Amino acid sequence: MFMDIVKKRNPKLIQEAITLHQSEEILPDTYVLDLDIIRENAKKLIETAKQNNIELFFMLKQIGRNPAIAKMLVELGIRNAVVVDFREARIMMENDIPLGNVGHLVQIPQMLLKEIMTYGSKYLTVYSLEKLQAIDALAKEIGIKQKVLLRVVSEDDELYPGQYGGFMLEELPSLISLFNELKYIEISGLTSFPCFLYDAEKETLEPTHNVKTVKAAKKLFEKAGLCIQELNMPSATSVYTLPFIKKIGGTQGEPGHALTGTTPMHAEKELAEKPAMVYISEVSHNFKGKGYLYGGGFYRRGHLNNVLIDNYGKQTEAHINVLSDENIDYYLEVDEKEPVGATAIMAFRTQIFVTRSEVALVSGIQDGKPKIEGIYDSQGNYLRG
Repeated sequence: MFMDIVKKRNPKLIQEAITLHQSEEILPDTYVLDLDIIRENAKKLIETAKQNNIELFFMLKQIGRNPAIAKMLVELGIRNAVVVDFREARIMMENDIPLGNVGHLVQIPQMLLKEIMTYGSKYLTVYSLEKLQAIDALAKEIGIKQKVLLRVVSEDDELYPGQYGGFMLEELPSLISLFNELKYIEISGLTSFPCFLYDAEKETLEPTHNVKTVKAAKKLFEKAGLCIQELNMPSATSVYTLPFIKKIGGTQGEPGHALTGTTPMHAEKELAEKPAMVYISEVSHNFKGKGYLYGGGFYRRGHLNNVLIDNYGKQTEAHINVLSDENIDYYLEVDEKEPVGATAIMAFRTQIFVTRSEVALVSGIQDGKPKIEGIYDSQGNYLRG
């Protein structure tokens, strides 16, 4: 999906990843991340967010919940993390990373609620009255007032399967009096996902119906005398989309894939963020005229099509045969025989946290002085240097 873009805009990353594999410093099924480019991308995002008065929370699930990158981003000026789930919250807490938003895609389990609230998160996103009441009770016990964002939904909204939940728009008027009884929470804002999508054919950003729902909910609250300060409107937050977030009324964005230049838009357009990630494997064997690469990092929505094969300097390209949904990616299949032991380089959209891959953080690639800063597992745990 991204190989042509990486070749054009970050060829040094490809070459260094090949070198690391062929010098036996990294294993097959490893994502190689270019820290220099991630830093550059983050600086561009921070500057554009300031120009548009958008608060940023960084999202790192897609690159393996990595705490070292989180610390770098905090130092650069993106002060807080948004976490996809409670396990990611724990990884960030164990590494003293400030939390900005917990609960947006995955609600906080009851047994972890006090732990997370005691640690502190700028906002908690909430789907239900029961969770609001639990947060209110714990906030009273801890001695804090907790800011929350409510996820609001209407029948015409676009939601991804596996991510359903929230307050139905038509139910809000009957709930507002109950919200007012909760004295230890502050309903600071509203959120939904996705709030906009990229139309590749038109090459335009299009708001989803979710935006109408968020704005309608804001009017309901304001009519009842409740001030809604924040509209959290994530979806492929990048330098390109930040002005659009402002245009549709958003006050918060959550850059994730933009940090590595791997949103769907980055495959179509040459945007501000450069590609900063490749996937490395190795030819394991050949069978019945086809080559097989070690798997483990495949993401079924990643649009993986092609692979670059490097046999110690001799490079060829091959086509990846798509796996059926019922199969585990023990191997990735290419359509012809390949040299056993050769390096395989791929660039596609991924979610490392759902893989069994390793992640190598490498600095100095752009200066010709590469250094592995650490190798981590897919959940952000440090493995080795």
